Amino acid sequence: MDHTPKRIPSPLLSLVPILVLVALLFVTIHTFGSDALSGGSQVVLLTATAVCCLIAMGYSKVRWKAIELAMVNNISGVATALIILLIIGALSGSWMISGVVPTLIYYGMQIIHPSFFLASTCIICAIVSVMTGSSWTTIATIGIALLGIGQAQGFEDGWIAGAIISGAYFGDKISPLSDTTVLASSVTDTPLFKHIKYMMITTVPSMIITLTIFTVAGFAHEATATDQIAMYSASLRETFHISLWLLIVPVITGILIAKRIPSIITLFISATLAGIFALFFQPHLLQEISGLPVQDMQSQFKGLIMTFYGSTQVQTGNPDLNDLVSTRGMSGMMNTIWLIICAMCFGGAMTASGMLGSITSVFIRFMKRTVGLVASTVASGLFLNICTADQYISIILTGNMFKDIYQKKGYESRLLSRTTEDSVTVTSVLIPWNTCGMTQATILGVATFTYLPYCFFNLISPLMSITVAAIGFKIKRINEKAESIATD
Repeated sequence: MDHTPKRIPSPLLSLVPILVLVALLFVTIHTFGSDALSGGSQVVLLTATAVCCLIAMGYSKVRWKAIELAMVNNISGVATALIILLIIGALSGSWMISGVVPTLIYYGMQIIHPSFFLASTCIICAIVSVMTGSSWTTIATIGIALLGIGQAQGFEDGWIAGAIISGAYFGDKISPLSDTTVLASSVTDTPLFKHIKYMMITTVPSMIITLTIFTVAGFAHEATATDQIAMYSASLRETFHISLWLLIVPVITGILIAKRIPSIITLFISATLAGIFALFFQPHLLQEISGLPVQDMQSQFKGLIMTFYGSTQVQTGNPDLNDLVSTRGMSGMMNTIWLIICAMCFGGAMTASGMLGSITSVFIRFMKRTVGLVASTVASGLFLNICTADQYISIILTGNMFKDIYQKKGYESRLLSRTTEDSVTVTSVLIPWNTCGMTQATILGVATFTYLPYCFFNLISPLMSITVAAIGFKIKRINEKAESIATD
């Protein structure tokens, strides 16, 4: 059966569902605030999907089965990510209640000086992310601990989350273990390590500028939270059994990651191990969570299972610290999962209707010079991130859409692979309804628009890609004949 649209909608008509989406999201976020993810944004996405389907079926004569198939394919493509999200919910709960995160926070507050905190946070997350190849795993583990340390030192959530995300996405972008790095190189037919080496030209300067900003901001920060740090430390000691033995959990997690054990298996083992440690080190907290009057095996088992799947609230005697050590478990991820599914429906409908291709064709008109070609690729990658709400789909579409154009103009494939990562991988986390933006906002408990202005690496990278293209540094063509074609 032919699933291609009978009539391709114009770029202007194709923008209608996106304009409806943006307008309704603006009203919804303004009305519901932080509760927009609890259902309002999902309804908006489905409404925009309905508008897209009406245009597709009425104007483009696309069969409903074709649209439905595109939606199903999109959702199946993120099935692994949804499972990872659920396990991350269990992991974040078990790491907190077992005392792993409180121990990291306790010792981190003693070691990391406030003046260097933001820069140190960025570097630590970058190193962990390079080793793990996953920004999600980095943010869900060490990122949560660093957020707690930063809050104790008096930093605003936006600054802390910005430093965490900047470092995590630096590592995700250049790590040979990263799925986005492998995907970008494979889609554009670029050897992996050739792709990574070429990315350093734009990635390293972007990170240097980012670290400079965080260092200056750190020194400008007044360390007024000295008493608060002492108070937090005392409260953590009184509430949790703080022990260096608990650091066995992150160490084993790191070993599993280094051995390239699949993410789902690694996160599951880590959450299970943390649960076992909770039984030995924090039985009193498990009994408190269970709500049962007596501390016995039944109360501990009930408390442990609740830690994995539900919201927990531990009383530390400090209201701010209570919020810090509270967890949401697997159930806390359901709004995000619901939102991702709705976003995938919208992306599927936009693709099946031909609207996505129609809009991206506009970018091709600005490709007369190298800087125009790179800028168009960056704009297209960002646009696809906004429309499809998924970085993997955006990487695949960007690579496939521009591959022939780069080849015909005589540019090496590594220019396309680098530009794709500079525009798609790092900006996905800045879009509230993108899978990355939704996930990191949920994990950190910091709204996307709150941390967006402080994700300097993510904001600078696309601009650096265009700047390097404008300068012409290390921009090579395949041969002289292709060079003459490119300058036509």
